Amino acid sequence: MKPNFLVILIDDLRYDEFGAGGHPYMRTPHIDRLAQEGALFERAFHTTPICSPNRASIVTGQYASRHGIIDNVARDAMSHRLPNYHLELQRLGYETAHIGKWHMGNDGMPRPGYDCWVSYDGHGRLVDPRLNHDGRYVQHRGYVTDIMNELALEFLERPRDRPFSLFFAHKAVHPDAAQAADGTIRVDGYVAAERHRDLYRDAVFPKKPNMCSVREVIRQKPAWTECLALKSAEAARAILSAIHSGEQEEIRQRARMMASVDEGVGAILGLLERQGKLDDTFIVFLGDNGYFFGEHGLGPERRFAYEEGIRSPFVVRYPRKVKAGSRPRELVICQDIAPTLIRLAGGRPGPQIQGRSLLPLVERRTRGAGVPWRKSFLIEYWAEQAMPWLVAMSYKAIRTDRYKYIHWVNRGRAGELDELYDLDRDPWETRNLNRSRAYAAVRERLRRELRGLVTEALAL
Repeated sequence: MKPNFLVILIDDLRYDEFGAGGHPYMRTPHIDRLAQEGALFERAFHTTPICSPNRASIVTGQYASRHGIIDNVARDAMSHRLPNYHLELQRLGYETAHIGKWHMGNDGMPRPGYDCWVSYDGHGRLVDPRLNHDGRYVQHRGYVTDIMNELALEFLERPRDRPFSLFFAHKAVHPDAAQAADGTIRVDGYVAAERHRDLYRDAVFPKKPNMCSVREVIRQKPAWTECLALKSAEAARAILSAIHSGEQEEIRQRARMMASVDEGVGAILGLLERQGKLDDTFIVFLGDNGYFFGEHGLGPERRFAYEEGIRSPFVVRYPRKVKAGSRPRELVICQDIAPTLIRLAGGRPGPQIQGRSLLPLVERRTRGAGVPWRKSFLIEYWAEQAMPWLVAMSYKAIRTDRYKYIHWVNRGRAGELDELYDLDRDPWETRNLNRSRAYAAVRERLRRELRGLVTEALAL
């Protein structure tokens, strides 16, 4: 029997922003249940850590270099032509649905690959959203997370004689924002459901060792000198003020928004359990990019190759193959979802897919032991005109089991502004070893390997 598929995607969620992920005070019992009854991947990553490119990487199984969605600018026509894994699932007999944020192209119209479609233009709204139902716009009243939860339950309650695949993409925990045609963003701030607005009052997220001064950031990361100066400009300050960036209240507001998400997860698990379908459903819970709470002087931000930006919450529940309570340590990337689902559906991932099926890592009979797996992966980012303080910050980076090397494209000479970190000795990425003689051989090896990954990402 073919399994059902449920992918739950949270916008901007950090790897440590749920209970089982290590958040110090957030309560997410239903998401935590997924981790307790499944696998929590401790080293899962985004390879282009911003919304549109990474969402495209999830549904295509490709690096941004290949699928071509390289930033958040409206690429509407392009997003209608993505080699989405749901197209293959349809051919394999699945009823497919997308419910929630799309944000690859700014129009909310249906994309190919889905039998059921509910989305919205751009970032949508947290309250009273206007949603597109299968090509027709409908004005809704209420809180968007609650509305999306109800629509997901409605889809799951439908009678059907074939397996389903639901891609359920919340707007939470992204603040309300509007995006103009030129990509310019207006940020209005976070909004939690009324019933959750007093949660976590006075709770404190502890300061991390890499939440350091701008002076210290620039000393270790010289490529950031111009960028951080531009970030202090008036326009940047207005955005930072709107969402309490780097403040404890911002972190609390995001935790409050997650309460509605967790309630929805609980309702979905309850419904599938009553239907007798829960153990026949392969469930993935993840974020679409990371987020900074002031680490390395960054916030509100997610675009950069430091761990807070690229690590993802990544939980899989499917007791027929996934051992309860397991904690795989292999390097997993979001591109691995598409080939995994296609394999489980009885298909064969096409040559255009660059991710790898997770099945060898999660099947109980192997438990990942002795399974050949990737030793490194590529991280890439293209500077955006919509973010004026980042106009010169394009990079290519490599992350291995132990090291990270960030090459700033067109910045400095001969890689003099690049960054190298020994993550075993410096997990907070505060000591840049790029100029260290002791690490010269490591640096040159990583540079060669990075060139190979860049070439491979573009190869047909």
